[in-house]
Amino acid sequence: MSATVLTPGFLTTVQDEGRAGFRDIGVSTGGALDPHAVRTANLLVGNERSAAGLEVTLGNFRARFSEPRLIAWCGGVFDVRIGDERLPPGRAGLIRTGEELAVGHAEAGCRAWLAIAGGIDLPLVLGSRSTDLRARFGGLEGRTLQRGDVLKFSSMSHAARVLVDALDSTRMASWFAPAEWASTASTHPVLRVVIGSEWAFFDEESRAALWRDRFAVTAQTDRMGARLEGPSLHYRGAELLSEAVTAGTIQVPPSGQPIILLPDCQTIGGYPKLAHVITVDLPIAAQLRPGDEVRFREVSLADAHRSWLQRERELELFRVGLSLRTP
Repeated sequence: MSATVLTPGFLTTVQDEGRAGFRDIGVSTGGALDPHAVRTANLLVGNERSAAGLEVTLGNFRARFSEPRLIAWCGGVFDVRIGDERLPPGRAGLIRTGEELAVGHAEAGCRAWLAIAGGIDLPLVLGSRSTDLRARFGGLEGRTLQRGDVLKFSSMSHAARVLVDALDSTRMASWFAPAEWASTASTHPVLRVVIGSEWAFFDEESRAALWRDRFAVTAQTDRMGARLEGPSLHYRGAELLSEAVTAGTIQVPPSGQPIILLPDCQTIGGYPKLAHVITVDLPIAAQLRPGDEVRFREVSLADAHRSWLQRERELELFRVGLSLRTP
């Protein structure tokens, strides 16, 4: 009931939906940078949506499995293989005893989320198995995976066992997730945002530039946030006290170059908040890598709510549809 890491890749960590309810004591939510991808992949292999899987950054990951398990993944454009067979995104596949799972380099986007039937069996820390790299807790000893690490799995659900038997001869499931859930990398990413609390204190040219111009992702980008480079955005308001920020917040430091905060971000910040990326577009932000160019488009808060509610309804329908495949 385990897999041995043969090649850890650039940055591979154990992640789940995140660590909710502790921001008041300074603990980041963390978790997968695209929680929707993790939930989708988990449902495909018969897991609870909160089961822990792997977040693979830029690819080049390999592991050998000690027993048959279902695997599914969602994210950027990667060549993922079980043995010699390609496993498409958003589809469950069966890996057999002794076989290797290989994730090639990222061809577009930068991250993939892998779910394994049963989920990765590690202790809960503050209600989550996610790796917090800054605080060095959760996941596997609070760090990235290394060559030789052994990942243990929890027992498979009834649904997963049924699917393992069903795929014994065919290897790949005939059902799959919607394409826009399975592959979230975009060649011309546009992030929908609602305006932030300090919007009115940026000059007119800065506000116009946010909708008009492209911003390039810099090399100073990680799980905490994506730093952008473009026209300088000028804040004309008073100095701010630190207050709550969250994933999706777009802050503007004195340099005038914005930062999109991601799930490992700090819990408070004192830079002005220009706008906020809506929740359903965070998967697009999670695929940004240095050199990419991104644009922004304004939507209302009501539109953001409607988009989130629609996606949650669709995810529930997807879960119900998958459940009908198992007796």
